Amino acid sequence: MISPCFNDLFPRRIAIFRALQLGDLLCTVPALRALRAAFPEAEIALIGLPWARAFVQRFNCYLDSFLEFPGYPGLPERAVQVQQVPAFLSTVQQLQFDLALQLHGSGGITNPLTLLFAAKQTAGFFSSGQYCPAPERFLPHPEREPEWRRPLKLLEFLGVPLQGEALEFPLFETDWRELRSLDAAQPLFALPTEPYVCIHAGARDPNRRWSPQQFAAVADVLAAQGLKIVLTGSAAEAELTQAVATAMSSPCLNLTGQTSLGALAALLKGAQLLVCNDTGVSHLAAALQVNSVVIFTGSDPKRWAPLDQQRHRILCHPTPEDLLTQANSLLHRQP
Repeated sequence: MISPCFNDLFPRRIAIFRALQLGDLLCTVPALRALRAAFPEAEIALIGLPWARAFVQRFNCYLDSFLEFPGYPGLPERAVQVQQVPAFLSTVQQLQFDLALQLHGSGGITNPLTLLFAAKQTAGFFSSGQYCPAPERFLPHPEREPEWRRPLKLLEFLGVPLQGEALEFPLFETDWRELRSLDAAQPLFALPTEPYVCIHAGARDPNRRWSPQQFAAVADVLAAQGLKIVLTGSAAEAELTQAVATAMSSPCLNLTGQTSLGALAALLKGAQLLVCNDTGVSHLAAALQVNSVVIFTGSDPKRWAPLDQQRHRILCHPTPEDLLTQANSLLHRQP
């Protein structure tokens, strides 16, 4: 039963504010699944960064529409588009949401902002000692919980039944077709096919990056074991990925900047293993149930580590030798 804190309101239109990056949104999927199960007839809209329009299209089983967030003073995720803010708020207010969920963070800036959406009711997180819009609908921010569990804690608090904690990422035939159409990926589909490992050396935060030389050392050993090496990354990470390729003594396929999110997911799904920093692609591997070794150098593994640590191995400031031990353990792991 939904909590009485909604005052008998059964929301027909729900706004979710979470204007963050890929990993953050993937960690929200269990909460989206629970909301859809609780409110199957509701229109659920995501207010997010421009890139997230494609996320909404992919997760159209849980999300119905998208509103682009123009940024806001004090929030670092996007440079604020000042001229767009009034029109954005006007649009959101005209939609007359029954419920707005502030899932963006602890609420110091985002709670007053979310109240400007003028939903009939608003719920979310707040920090101890900070402004709490409504104690019956705002939960103290669960700082010690993993990121994927934080939105679930709020839904539990609101009385929304949960539908499990697993991440997910739907793959479509168009994703596979796009991957197969890439000239640089053709060696992956030549017969007989050979097993491959994806190496993802990038991360938005430079403090979260293991060095290219260390990635190259690991890649060379894995290549010597008969595995193809595929380098992945965004277009902005081309220089970093090229540094890995240059430091390697073995050949590799460099697909940096050539894959959409869907094609990258298809590529990962076919891999024996992903080796990466703590960044969005690690959550993508978790959602796809692809074995991974995730390197933590500048972030908190208690917050960001994948749920299944048998399939996903977590290493803090490892040596290449440490990483290879875990990689080989996964490569020889029984399904």
